[in-house]
Amino acid sequence: MVYILAQYIRMHLRKNIAVLIFLISISTFSQKIWTLEECIDYAIEHNLQLNDFQFNTESNKETYRQSVRNLLPIINGFADYSINFGRSINPEDNSFVNTEFFSNNYSLRSSFDLFQGFQKINNIKASRFLFKATQQESLQQKYLLALRVMSAYYDIQFIQGLITIAEEQVGISQTNYDLVKKQVELGVMAGADLYEAESLLLADKLLLTQNENRLKAAKLTLLQAMNIQEETNIALQPELLPLPEVTNEEPVVSDSIFIKAKGFMPSVKAQGYRVKAAKKQLAATRATLYPSISINGSIGTGYFETITDTLGVTIPFRDQIRDNTFKFIGVSLNMPIFNGLASRSRVKQQKIALERAKNNAKITEQELYQIIQQLVQENDALHVETAQTDKRMESQRLAFSIAQKRYEKGMINAIELGQAKNLFATAQNQDLQARLRLRVNTSTLDFYKGLPIFNIN
Repeated sequence: MVYILAQYIRMHLRKNIAVLIFLISISTFSQKIWTLEECIDYAIEHNLQLNDFQFNTESNKETYRQSVRNLLPIINGFADYSINFGRSINPEDNSFVNTEFFSNNYSLRSSFDLFQGFQKINNIKASRFLFKATQQESLQQKYLLALRVMSAYYDIQFIQGLITIAEEQVGISQTNYDLVKKQVELGVMAGADLYEAESLLLADKLLLTQNENRLKAAKLTLLQAMNIQEETNIALQPELLPLPEVTNEEPVVSDSIFIKAKGFMPSVKAQGYRVKAAKKQLAATRATLYPSISINGSIGTGYFETITDTLGVTIPFRDQIRDNTFKFIGVSLNMPIFNGLASRSRVKQQKIALERAKNNAKITEQELYQIIQQLVQENDALHVETAQTDKRMESQRLAFSIAQKRYEKGMINAIELGQAKNLFATAQNQDLQARLRLRVNTSTLDFYKGLPIFNIN
């Protein structure tokens, strides 16, 4: 009985410890304040889509290594054991015999290509370029993931800002509601004014709830990008920067950024490697039109039950293995003459593949230039827009402050106050949105300028 009780206590103690560790891990995660760099690092380390690109890179790496090993000679071993029945050829004198006998054969055969029109050399170079291309494509996916995480990160910052504004609006509406309620109790204001104040308060609370729901959805988007499945909440470090000063400096030129970006962007590099690989694959395909020379050799021996001495006794296995040894070496020439023009068709197809690779490289550069062009145009517009939204917000702040004082003195009703308050809230939202769009735009442009925005190797 004591033993059973001890086992019961031990089992429940283990369960409690496991639950405690789980709760501690959840608490640790919820208490952590994530920076943008930490979010990106975690996403790159745990994103499953990146694993597929890494597997592709490893596969192309092995293909490249094997293309180098293809330069080595081919060596094969051969052995057999056979029993002959009925009429057979006697290997001793090539006469026909009707005796049942068995035989063994052992050999090593080797071949080495002396010349194939440099086909293997070109295949090595092509597979090396393809391996480098997949490396760059894997890096490109890391950059794209980092940009998605950054966008999701600042979406959360934006919605958190909206919540702060909404909370301020709820606080103002609550204060006005309390004020109207006291005045109604004193008989200074009518009951209808209290209903109007309550309506404004409820509208602001609804907007706050909607923004809180948007925040949950935005956090879920970031958590999914980071591949964190067991959590629904994440705390971020505030990174709102002050408004950049609007100066009279010359606008950013798209061409200069494009030149810098073209020099390091993995997508452009990958397409460049694929063009080089296509050129080498074309050269390797052309090599099939030329003669090829190879050297072949073999060494072998065998044992035959029909080989006997002068007394008719089968010669022992060891002696036959030694005496029956044969060696062969030779050179072969293979000259393609006609195969239905299949080789020339493959050359034409490879030429098309080369032109397609060149066109894809141009498309990639064109897309990169268009992205940078749009970012530069948006950057110029956002500088002007942010300056204007900042001024408009200050103007609406003053207008609402005046309306609030007039409302407290009974000079305007709750509807007019609500209109002033809504205009102020709208101006705050627009200013916040312009600031964050400018921040994301500036960071993205800095990335294309080659600045170390992301710590990605």
